[in-house]
Amino acid sequence: MSASQIDPQTAPLPAQMLAVVTTGNGGYDKLEIRHVDTPKPGAGEVVLQVLAAGVNNTEINTRLGWYSASVTDGTDAAQSAQQQAAQHKADGGWNAATPFPLIQGTDCCGRVVRLGKDAPEGLLGKRVIVRACMRPHGFSAPDNVWMASDFDGAFAQYVKVPADEVFPVECDWSDAELATIPCAYGTAETMLHRTSLGPGERVLIAGASGGVGSAAVQLAKRRGAHVTAIVGAGKAQMAREIGADAIIERGADVVKALGERAIDVVIDNVGGAGFPAMLKVLRQAGRYASSGAIAGPIVALDLRDMYLKDITLFGSTAWDEPVFAALVGYIERGEIRPLLARSYPLTDIVAAQQEFLKKSHFGNFVLIPPGLPSP
Repeated sequence: MSASQIDPQTAPLPAQMLAVVTTGNGGYDKLEIRHVDTPKPGAGEVVLQVLAAGVNNTEINTRLGWYSASVTDGTDAAQSAQQQAAQHKADGGWNAATPFPLIQGTDCCGRVVRLGKDAPEGLLGKRVIVRACMRPHGFSAPDNVWMASDFDGAFAQYVKVPADEVFPVECDWSDAELATIPCAYGTAETMLHRTSLGPGERVLIAGASGGVGSAAVQLAKRRGAHVTAIVGAGKAQMAREIGADAIIERGADVVKALGERAIDVVIDNVGGAGFPAMLKVLRQAGRYASSGAIAGPIVALDLRDMYLKDITLFGSTAWDEPVFAALVGYIERGEIRPLLARSYPLTDIVAAQQEFLKKSHFGNFVLIPPGLPSP
C-alpha cells in the first residue's frame, strides 16, 4: 500500500476532500475544483477512497444538458454551443433534471475504507469497481439510477455508494486500468446480452475505437462472433489487435462495403447520418442496439427497413443483472484486456475532456485524484 493511501483499519478520514463539482449546464467554467465534506456512510453503504476515475461521454453530455429533447445536434455541436452561452435544461439529465451541484465521475476503481451499518465486513480494505447503474426496485423493474448522474460520483478523493454495488476484483491490473471498465464495458456487455449475440454471428460495431465501441469489439470476439469494426483513419491496426476481423473506415459507404442483409447484429452508439445504413446491412430478423448518439440523436428511419425484415431495435441504458458480475469474471480469467489511452491528474479534468472530445485516442481516459501515485 502506498503511504498516500488510507489504511482502512486505523487511519481517520479527512473532514474534507478535493473534488470536481459541476455547478450546472454549460461549458468548462461549470467544473469547479473545491474542498467539500468527505462523505460518511449510511446504513448499507460504504465509503471508497477513489484510486482512479474514468472519463466518459456521459459526464460531458450531462454537463452540456445534451439529453434534453431541445438538443438535436451531436455532442461536438452541443459542446460548441454551450461554450458560447450556458443555458440550464430542466430535462438535461438521464432522469430529467440533474441535481446540480454534482460531483460527476461514473467510472470508479476504489478501496473500501469505511463501512456503514449492515455493510459486509469482508469488504473493508478491498479494491473494488462500482456498478454505476443501480436498479433500486430490482432487475425486474425498468427504472434505474446512476452514480454521477443522480448522486455524487468519483471525481473526488472519496465516494459513498451502496455496499451491494461494489465488486472486489482480484487481478494484476493497475487502478487506472480497472477504472476503464465499468461504464464502457457494462454498456457494451448489456447490448451484446440483450441482442443474444452468439458464436459465428456477424456483428457490426460503429465507433469501435471509443470506450464503448472498443469494449464491444473485445466482448463480441470473446463470444465467438465475427466482428466488423468502423474506426477512424489510423486506428485499424489497434482494432484488429483487440479482435476485429474486418475494418470499415469511418465515413465509408457501409452498405457498399458489406452488402445488404450481411450482418446479424449492429452495436451502435454513434447514430446521426450513418443510421439508415445500419438497418440496410441487417439480415432478416437482425438485431440493432443503441447506447448513444454522439453523431446526432435525430436520425432518418425508413420503417420498411424495420418491419419488412422483422428487425428488433434495442435501446440500452440500464444494465441487465448478469452483466457486471460477468465482467469481473472476464477480468479475473484474463479474457479481456484494459485499453487505457491516457491518465491525467483529477485537477486537469478540463484538459482531459478537451482531449477526449478530439476522438483521436483508442480506448479510455482516466483521472487520478491528488495524493495518489500515477499509474
